[in-house]
Amino acid sequence: MALGGLAMAAMTDPLKIFGANSNAQAMPDLGNGPLNLPHFAPKAKRVVYLFQSGGPSQLELFDYKPLLHKLRGTDLPESVRMGQRLTGMTSGQANFPLVGSQYKFNQYGQSRAWVSDLMPYTAKIADELCFVKTMHTEAINHDPAITFFQTGSQQSGRPSMGSWMSYGLGSMNDNLPTFSVLLSRGTGRLNGQPLYSRLWGNGFLSSLHQGVQFRAGKDPVLYLKDPDGMSRAERRKMLDHLAEMNHFQEEKFGDPEINSRIAQYEMAYKMQTSVPETMNIDDEPDHIFRMYGPDSYKPGTYAANCILARRLLEKDVRFVQLYHMGWDQHDNLPGQIEKQAKDVDQPTAALIMDLKQRGLLEDTLVIWGGEFGRTNYSQGVLTDTNYGRDHHPKCFSIFMAGGGVKPGFTYGETDEFGYNVVKDPVHVHDLHATILHLMGVDHERMTYKHQGRRFRLTDVAGNVINDLIG
Repeated sequence: MALGGLAMAAMTDPLKIFGANSNAQAMPDLGNGPLNLPHFAPKAKRVVYLFQSGGPSQLELFDYKPLLHKLRGTDLPESVRMGQRLTGMTSGQANFPLVGSQYKFNQYGQSRAWVSDLMPYTAKIADELCFVKTMHTEAINHDPAITFFQTGSQQSGRPSMGSWMSYGLGSMNDNLPTFSVLLSRGTGRLNGQPLYSRLWGNGFLSSLHQGVQFRAGKDPVLYLKDPDGMSRAERRKMLDHLAEMNHFQEEKFGDPEINSRIAQYEMAYKMQTSVPETMNIDDEPDHIFRMYGPDSYKPGTYAANCILARRLLEKDVRFVQLYHMGWDQHDNLPGQIEKQAKDVDQPTAALIMDLKQRGLLEDTLVIWGGEFGRTNYSQGVLTDTNYGRDHHPKCFSIFMAGGGVKPGFTYGETDEFGYNVVKDPVHVHDLHATILHLMGVDHERMTYKHQGRRFRLTDVAGNVINDLIG
């Protein structure tokens, strides 16, 4: 391929330089991934994953358990616990005093979904939401649990969900990354669990599919700006020469990562224009800021990131990942969770309704949830006004909206103690299989061969939960 053709191919469709066939002619609105995907008609084209890092307490938010009030201070029965694994933070406690939420619950909308008064804005849109009360996982500590949700494995090194989407379905735009990431820190626990960039890494897939982190401030993407004294024309000339040299190297050594590097340079060149335009929210009308709440005026907050997420989705970014840290309430839960809930309640509801009013919700899947739930017993000393909750992987709640899921629907039941699933369990692999299905992908058929084995997001498990699909 000549230099001019190489540059043009990379700018219009980076995957063409790999010799991959674009799906653009057959399905112009579904991208250009290297696989023959989607396998069937998708209900969703985009995903925004609002990950609540730390493990939000389902018992304070969505899973109403009045029995815990009646049994407050009494020990968790062994017949309920059944010898299940505990963390080292509570395994040495002499007893496990049950404690109900100190927040009021009500049922909302025609769906009569239970929501606590910590989430008043979410409660107002209950009929848009699909609640899953019976999520469960094997992981009981933060790092493996978050890694599991993000990559389908508790061990690091696998591609993240957004990377799998990029690999399988490709991009729907020419000027922004297929997989974009935004981080915020909660006000409830300022020194919460840290996050690692490998959570949005490409693993063994091409680096073309890794997530790109956007930051608050004058440089949303690091090292994107040209050095002082370099003009746009000079940058273009340098990239053309660099692409030519890299192309010769690829012909000589056959390393596909060289082509990935060429495509990344070209994408970075285009992002020099597209990123500032997308990340500058000064042109948003005042009523939008009011809709998302007062924090939306502050760059780097969850609310501001929700506006940015909507702008990225409007530009057809395939997978937008938000992380909001601070949900790890081992102690002082009442003092912390009120602030955490306030961080996210109004902006989350606003994002869903904003997508709906723009006609984007029907084909954009919104996911809200953390890596596990919290125990029904108090960690540490239980007082009249204070308590904490330890990690609980056996049952917890998430919700979804748009993108083909049933609105105004609650799936699954936990026992009256809020400790075990009694009906319709949903494993992490099941959730991943269902998300892929909504995107038109058969999770058993989207694979990548690495070190002699065919890998997939759902590993060797997972079932599509058809009851969640509208």
